[in-house]
Amino acid sequence: MSEHKPSPGRRADYRHFHPIQTRWMDNDVYGHVNNVVYYSWFDTAVNHYLVAGGVLEIEHSPVIGLVIETRCNYFASVAFPEQVEVGVRVAHMGRSSVRYEIGIFKAGEDSAAAQGHFVHVYVDRASRRPVDIPAPMRAALARIAVVSQ
Repeated sequence: MSEHKPSPGRRADYRHFHPIQTRWMDNDVYGHVNNVVYYSWFDTAVNHYLVAGGVLEIEHSPVIGLVIETRCNYFASVAFPEQVEVGVRVAHMGRSSVRYEIGIFKAGEDSAAAQGHFVHVYVDRASRRPVDIPAPMRAALARIAVVSQ
């Protein structure tokens, strides 16, 4: 694999933060938060932003985001009982897709303990076919965008 591992991002690189308390069950037998938990944090922070912004109703929105790609790089160990702050930004917004970039920060630290991304393709809930991102959602996403659309 020839791809270069990125350097940890900084808090200032992100536009929105969501606090999450680690749980006892998040630790694995090696004494740190297991990698699968990080992906749960990614999903939680993004969807909380959308729900709190009034642009996603989990059970009723006619347009929903499906994850089609994800990645995470790890830089420092996180373990229960630490609290983390999940930074979120939009790096790219297309007609029907969004690339979210996420940084996992230990409380009070400036350098990411982990960072990654995932891509949502927005689809019609019933048909599961791609649709244009609705205008209210596009506006909410633009508020945390770090590049022009």
